Formats: sequence, C-alpha cells, structure tokens
Amino acid sequence: MILGTRGERIAARLLRRSGYRIVTRNYKCFAGEIDLIAVDDDTLVFVEVKTRASADAAFPEANVNRHKQRQITRVARAYVAAKEVTERPCRFDVVSVLLDGKSEPVVEHFVNAFEPVLR
Repeated sequence: MILGTRGERIAARLLRRSGYRIVTRNYKCFAGEIDLIAVDDDTLVFVEVKTRASADAAFPEANVNRHKQRQITRVARAYVAAKEVTERPCRFDVVSVLLDGKSEPVVEHFVNAFEPVLR
C-alpha cells in the first residue's frame, strides 16, 4: 500500500473514532482533489491528509502552504456548489501522519487549521 493511501486510512479511522462521519474520500473535480470530506455535528469538514515517512525535512502539516490552502478552498467551493449544501457551515482541517516504520504512527489532527483562501 502506498504511503499516502495508508495515511488517509489512518486519518479516516481517527476521525470516525472522534465522532466524524466520512462522506467522501478523494473527491476530485476540475479544481483539484481533497483527501477526505467529513461531517462533524452539522459542520462539513474538508480534510487534507499529509503523510510522511520521516520528519527529517519537515513535519507533514508544514506542507499545507498558502498555495495548497487556495487549491483546497477551490475544491471545497466546487463541492459545496455541486452538492447544493451552501447553507451548511464548513471548515478546513489537516491531519498529519508520520509513519517512520519503527513505531506506531504519530497522528495529529489540526481542527480549523486554516481559513478559506480566496485569492
């Protein structure tokens, strides 16, 4: 199993255990792709999962830069329009998964990790 897929499965399991309902995995549209879309109470949550085998270069969550946030925002807007859920509150979370192969995965969930980037 490739690293990213494994990280997404670990992230989905963490979210489900936290009471989230996974709505969609790997949603793709003209604007790009988002790893997980979930529901937390009444909030639609767009989740970017970043997985790394080592923290030597940077922690996984550090790779969700302004450019990536802009892309995720565009995909989220497309999803909301396509599914006609414009009245539902939304937020953006990041799940960082570090799989070094020596120990249990290190998983961190950053709730409301960033605000929508419109420009």
